[in-house]
Amino acid sequence: MNNKNKTIPIFFATDDNYIPFLDVTLASLIKNASREYNYDIHILNTGLQFGNMFKIRLRQRPNVKITFNNISESIADISKQFKNIYHFSLATYYRLFIESLFPEYSKILYLDCDIVVLGDISKLWEIDLEDNMVGGVVEGFIAKTEEFRKYAQYAVGVNPDKYINAGILSINLDLFRKNKVQDRFTELLSTYNFDTIDPDQCYLNYLCNGKIKYLENGWNFTSAYEKPEGELNIVHYALAKKPWQFDGVVNENYFWEYAKQSSFYRTIVNMKKNMTAEAKQKKEQAGIDILNRALEIVMQGKTFCSCNLVGAFC
Repeated sequence: MNNKNKTIPIFFATDDNYIPFLDVTLASLIKNASREYNYDIHILNTGLQFGNMFKIRLRQRPNVKITFNNISESIADISKQFKNIYHFSLATYYRLFIESLFPEYSKILYLDCDIVVLGDISKLWEIDLEDNMVGGVVEGFIAKTEEFRKYAQYAVGVNPDKYINAGILSINLDLFRKNKVQDRFTELLSTYNFDTIDPDQCYLNYLCNGKIKYLENGWNFTSAYEKPEGELNIVHYALAKKPWQFDGVVNENYFWEYAKQSSFYRTIVNMKKNMTAEAKQKKEQAGIDILNRALEIVMQGKTFCSCNLVGAFC
């Protein structure tokens, strides 16, 4: 079991606001993960409360190691150009720096914190990426919404039917390094800093286009899909409405099943209880605004497409 090949590195990125939901995710992941592997869990951050880190570390097991990686200094300069966009946390950008910060890994899994893992995560690890840089699931909201389809095609320059959700990824770091994904992202952000509706997701789709292994949507199942392909392995509460904010969220039962096993359970319940009507209305309005913004960006003079950038592999 100490064999390095039997160790799966898994990365998250968070701030203190999302720590309770990370704990729910970890509860589900660890319960359903194969005992035949070790799991090195890295939590990228730029500073967290000690009490929150202490509670998360209680999830450690003989085969589960949890490490908090403060990357503040490493991204100090470029982070000044990160944009706050809708419901996205700035932590979403952190995954784009894993290739340089963790040279010991050739392949990793990256997971968002607003998910519940119902299947064995080692099965995702075992999927052969072949010669692709990344493995992911097509973004259902992009593929099925006209405004988002136009954004993907005419602003980012990626076929909307091949545009992946960046919340659950299997990443070949060796190929990321070979193709200088981090350097190219940094250059794009520094030179152009395009207006976007999906901060780092659009860059990943643009830079990896043509080198993506497409996975069954059961590995990243959102409310955009009617039924999962294959087994239901990961439920993803994507977009603005979350089960800790609204009633009637699709597949919310899975979240609450594991939330009840979290030391943050009372905190999460109070969050929902204190979600005001005004705050809910603001969230719902954000869903409308993001659709309108997608079309506005398409019409702008500065997009991935209009700048005639060379970044895709097909």
